[in-house]
Amino acid sequence: MSMLRRWAIPIGVIAAVLLIYLVNPWVEPDETLRPVVTVAFWIASIVLALALFEDRKAAGSQEVEIEGPAFTRFLFNNSRAGLLWLPIRLFVGFSWLEAGLEKLTEPGWTGGGASLRAYWERVAAIPEQGRPPISFEWYRDFINTLIAGNHETWFAWVITLGEIAVGVGLLLGVLTGIAAFFGALMNMSFLLAGSASTNPVLFTLGIGLILAWRVAGYYGVDRYLLPRLGAPWSPGALFRRGQAPSAPS
Repeated sequence: MSMLRRWAIPIGVIAAVLLIYLVNPWVEPDETLRPVVTVAFWIASIVLALALFEDRKAAGSQEVEIEGPAFTRFLFNNSRAGLLWLPIRLFVGFSWLEAGLEKLTEPGWTGGGASLRAYWERVAAIPEQGRPPISFEWYRDFINTLIAGNHETWFAWVITLGEIAVGVGLLLGVLTGIAAFFGALMNMSFLLAGSASTNPVLFTLGIGLILAWRVAGYYGVDRYLLPRLGAPWSPGALFRRGQAPSAPS
């Protein structure tokens, strides 16, 4: 067992114990202790993820007993699957573009963010009867912080322009995976605030586009852009220019 694996096991146990303490319905953490435990859990989880990632090349770590189905490999890795992702990409893209353009022409969003503030105040309120829209206290605290700081004035523009950018990116197939990621992030933000609407559907389709980032934009700009840009772990032709050729072995 590698040294990283030895460290990962106790860190994973600590993260699991902290999570059980936070979500166990029979244990009610003290309000002053909850933020500390939450931060400790996320730190342990991030350290665990980094340790396991660094240990990914250890002997035997890449051995799997069951191979994934051929259709899954085709769906996420074969350029021919780009045609299957095209209607999904267009549906999600038009949904985001329409939502963003509606906000762009609404003074409540672009004229100071009054509509966004009203939405925040509604979802952050705790009714006397029934369940509140927001289930997680940490997210309600986040929304209340935005309200207290009057951040709706600029945050409304972030949402509006973000929705338009995601829509245009998906429709044109430009950096499809990145566009889908930020779209899914906004979907999750609305879901955490208790707004269902089309968010569950768009979030699910967005996750699919993220997983298929290499081929989902094949029938779009990504077909020509990705080979030139590449990725941080695999630079494209644009960043390989000027590099000295490797010496023959």
